[in-house]
Amino acid sequence: MSINKLFDTIDKTRQTAQWQAAFGEPQVLEDQTLIPVAQVGYGFGLGFGQGSQPEAESEAEPEAEGAPGASGIGGGGGGGASARPLGAIVVTPERVYFEPVQDQGQIALFGIGFATLFIFELARTLRAIFGRE
Repeated sequence: MSINKLFDTIDKTRQTAQWQAAFGEPQVLEDQTLIPVAQVGYGFGLGFGQGSQPEAESEAEPEAEGAPGASGIGGGGGGGASARPLGAIVVTPERVYFEPVQDQGQIALFGIGFATLFIFELARTLRAIFGRE
């Protein structure tokens, strides 16, 4: 991939990374309008190298790829995007408000952590009361 093509791809992605990417198409349900809202993120990385290794002091071995004295060049790039739903803006005739999405996985993880801490503290308390046998 040429460097110009890579920069063109990054530029096209940058042009689409506007505030509209965080808001979905409004949906009308009965007397409410729902506008989905998401957290959107983009990231890119790019690297290049150039140069040669210094000449070896002895010419005993023939030059091979990666051997001393070989010239080098390199390049690489990558990118990614992510989106996470946050909730929806709800528009009714009476008011406008934001309704957040509840992350059930995060709630379950918190519950497991709390239960583990509770059991640990209960065991510690019972050992203190009754002593170890």
